[in-house]
Amino acid sequence: MQRRNFILSTLSLAAAGMTPSMPARAEQRLRILILGGTRFLGPHMAEYARARGHTLTFFNRGRTNTGVLPDIERIQGDRNGELGGLAGRKWDAVIDNSGYVPRHVRLSAELLRPSVPHYLFISSVSVYAGFASANDEDSPVGQLADESVERIDGETYGPLKALCESAARAVYGPENSTILRPGLIVGPDDNTDRFTYWPARAARGGPFVAPGSPDDPIQVIDARDLAAFAIAVIERRTAGVFNVLSPPGRFSIGDVVDESVKAARQLLDPQPPPVATWIPADFLAARAVAPWSDMPVWIPSVGDEAGFAQVSAARAMEAGLAIRPMAETVTDTMRWHLQRPEAERQKLKAGLSPEREAEVLAAWQHSRPQP
Repeated sequence: MQRRNFILSTLSLAAAGMTPSMPARAEQRLRILILGGTRFLGPHMAEYARARGHTLTFFNRGRTNTGVLPDIERIQGDRNGELGGLAGRKWDAVIDNSGYVPRHVRLSAELLRPSVPHYLFISSVSVYAGFASANDEDSPVGQLADESVERIDGETYGPLKALCESAARAVYGPENSTILRPGLIVGPDDNTDRFTYWPARAARGGPFVAPGSPDDPIQVIDARDLAAFAIAVIERRTAGVFNVLSPPGRFSIGDVVDESVKAARQLLDPQPPPVATWIPADFLAARAVAPWSDMPVWIPSVGDEAGFAQVSAARAMEAGLAIRPMAETVTDTMRWHLQRPEAERQKLKAGLSPEREAEVLAAWQHSRPQP
């Protein structure tokens, strides 16, 4: 216990989530408006942009993480028609990472078009109509029977993002707009716990469920890599549509699990030590253990999801996207997680609960031939 407390206390001295070296200053300093900005991706973008020498402004409702980067200029307003604070101002580019319905994107784009020359919209690979086969940027996107719908749920999220893309491009034109379609965004500060579940579970120690096979492919994007690519695109005024995620075959669920175990042993040395128990997908499915929600990051590459982890990243890689090692993402995420309030560490928003996990492990052991 003393060793654990010592390690936890010293973690606060590390700059969790920061890259080892700061980026070089940009040749041209820009004024960048971020719509949103104070949750997960936004602060990573702001920190990277400031390190490059750019000046930032946040536009948001002022309700979330109000203490984040307090020295950055804030304009308070609402995407739902309360945009007056933006009128009459000039920026070199706008990053829209809080657009979820096309009406809001159209309102902001129309207001900003005369005074902001470049619009970058953060979309999602969820725009694609299906994942039975691999997608690239020219693959069909999902559609809504009623395009006036503004309800955001699992069925509408992707098609609404596709409509948001269209709204931005309709106002700015393809030559002055950039659409980034990230996969699952991961790394420090992600309180959805989807990726965080694995470092957090390893840190707790003991045997734990790992899904399917260690070779099952996954695709993710570290928020810091996405932030660096977005700022680079703005600096170069690069227009177009880009899938922004790790290339197919770069990572597997085994990489996530193995690096989580290594990080836990290096940072905490929990007792009992974390040990992954790999359980086949069909066994998990028979016990209603769901991919993605119960087993985050992972979806079996079969049937309608055969191409889920095969989304092309070639265009972004050619444009300069850099993907950091999985070990770095996992270790930095674990450091961040270990500094969270205890209530957040104890009750994660994704993954199996300790009780449910114990039941699944017991059922798996009972199903195995006895020596």
